[in-house]
Amino acid sequence: MNFRNEPRSADSSPPPENLRVVAFESRMAAETDALITRRGGVAIVGPAMREVTLAENAAVFKFADRLLKGEIDVAIFLTGVGVRALFKVIESRHPPASIIAALGRIVTVVRGPKPAQALREAGIEPVVTTPEPNTSRELLAALAAYQDLRGARVAVQEYGVSNPDLIAGLEARGAQVTVVPVYRWTMPTDLAPLRAALRAIAEGRADAAIFTSSHQVINVMQIAQADGIGVEVRGGLAAIAVGSIGPVCSEELRAHGVAVDFEPAHPKLGHLIKETFERAPAIVAEKRRAAAHAEAGSAERISRCIENVRRLKHWEHPMLRACRREVTDFTPVWLMRQAGRYMPEYRRVRDRHDFLELCHRPELAAEVTVTAVERLGVDAAIIFADILLPLIPMEVGLHYERGDGPVIDRPIRAAADLERIPRFDVGALGFIAESIKLVDRAIGAKTPIIGFAGAPFTLASYLIEGGASRQYQATKSLMYNDPGTWHRLMDLLARVTTDYLNMQIAAGASIVQLFDSWVGSLGPDDYRRFVLPHTASIIAGLAPGVPVIHFGTVTGNLLELMRAAGGDVIGLDWRVDLGEAWKRLGYDVAVQGNLDPIALFASIPEIRSRARAILDKAGGRPGHIFNLGHGILPETPVDHVIALVDAVHELSRRSV
Repeated sequence: MNFRNEPRSADSSPPPENLRVVAFESRMAAETDALITRRGGVAIVGPAMREVTLAENAAVFKFADRLLKGEIDVAIFLTGVGVRALFKVIESRHPPASIIAALGRIVTVVRGPKPAQALREAGIEPVVTTPEPNTSRELLAALAAYQDLRGARVAVQEYGVSNPDLIAGLEARGAQVTVVPVYRWTMPTDLAPLRAALRAIAEGRADAAIFTSSHQVINVMQIAQADGIGVEVRGGLAAIAVGSIGPVCSEELRAHGVAVDFEPAHPKLGHLIKETFERAPAIVAEKRRAAAHAEAGSAERISRCIENVRRLKHWEHPMLRACRREVTDFTPVWLMRQAGRYMPEYRRVRDRHDFLELCHRPELAAEVTVTAVERLGVDAAIIFADILLPLIPMEVGLHYERGDGPVIDRPIRAAADLERIPRFDVGALGFIAESIKLVDRAIGAKTPIIGFAGAPFTLASYLIEGGASRQYQATKSLMYNDPGTWHRLMDLLARVTTDYLNMQIAAGASIVQLFDSWVGSLGPDDYRRFVLPHTASIIAGLAPGVPVIHFGTVTGNLLELMRAAGGDVIGLDWRVDLGEAWKRLGYDVAVQGNLDPIALFASIPEIRSRARAILDKAGGRPGHIFNLGHGILPETPVDHVIALVDAVHELSRRSV
């Protein structure tokens, strides 16, 4: 199980008039100090980079010499910009034609499309390409399938940061590895000012931090990690105003888990410092207000959370044990939309109340939640609600049309639309907490309760499209054309979702599930850039000790990235083979799934056969929770659902 860090203590005092600004500028360090001081601020400047000359790339020249002598068997290229920099350095000493000819005689491997394109520009066709999602795992598998690495002399081109996992994997397969770092920028000679700036952030002695290049970000986080204060620095940055010079720098910050609060209207140092003094005081005041509010209830929330998971009735329950990948005497099963239109009991309640009324009235939501558990015999209750409920206090005009589903009257299509969303507290959704408390009183002694929320990408898509979509044209257009507004929207949704799930945990939920129903519309690169940091921030911010199920549909190409975003359990839809998907994810994470919901329309013998096939793919391995690959469909026969639950319990029964 992932045990997440407890919240940092919050200082609720307003930011001082003499704004304490941390900057990492190198070439213009003195000018930066002067500009901050001139505005009445306190400058904490820690240069993070030093420009290196071509002659200082000794490792590159050594690689070229060995390559020309035939002492390299395999060359691995990790980044496109690194490939181009490598050739530029080598060309200062060797004719390009000789290097190209030498590379043509060995095995060239690329991690993704960018280094492949850079090699092709030089006239070299890669021998081995890494399949998506282009991680070290895929690279190692593709290379090992091509040739035996025992005794192979392998050179790995790096750019800016090292890749210890890849190096370890190559060495484990018997390769002799030479790392070829390529630099245009490296660490400063004197690291003391940088370390002092990082300590100021980690210890809460800063009000703002400004970044002027992506290389700064890489070096800053590398030194923070090396000094053992990486977590503290990220936490400190989350509590202050973070300014970025522009989109490339912002993307690098988000890739390191740092949210960006603002970019200047013009990507210039002077404009960045000017806007820091204009915007940082309000940003810091708001962050401290929110932190103080969250901290006021954190002790009670965490105490209740620990009480939930440690109570014998939940801690030793098969659902909780499966989330922890512990052995159970049968495979636990619950079903998405298990309280729904296919049940006559639900339809009788629904005929008297519209959908939103059903969600808003805790006694009704609790009734349909408990009825489903008792009728079906499942191993968990999932609270009756809807993933879009957090959009109601955003005043975007959410309503539900019969036959058309949810509709947003005032979609978010531009920065101005985002600005009109009012500030609100998740206490406006307190009716969900009350529903959970009622379910807990009714069946909590024997049945864990699952709380849930929509993930930021899915919520953002509804907000932008104005309802359901097939192509997500408006969503992707905003994402590609205005990434700043996109990330601000995702930051907002991530904060709201974190608070919303923690509220459900405090009310009695023992497990939470994050639904990213629409994220399968993205490719790996877009997921990595536009989604992963925001989803990861939610999971990292949840009360410690409560298992998180991370679920999406049509996500066969994203599973490893979803795993990287976090979650104790990864939900699988029916489009992937459970056994193969679990192997890809690694057996140190639990999985949930993954019967096709349409299979419940088959005969009961066929349902049992398909349930057995999925259980066989799980292989009795601890950490499998049986579920559908998506929600139960409205016309599903209830007796078929009950037959499935019974079959899972019967067919998976084992002695422990």
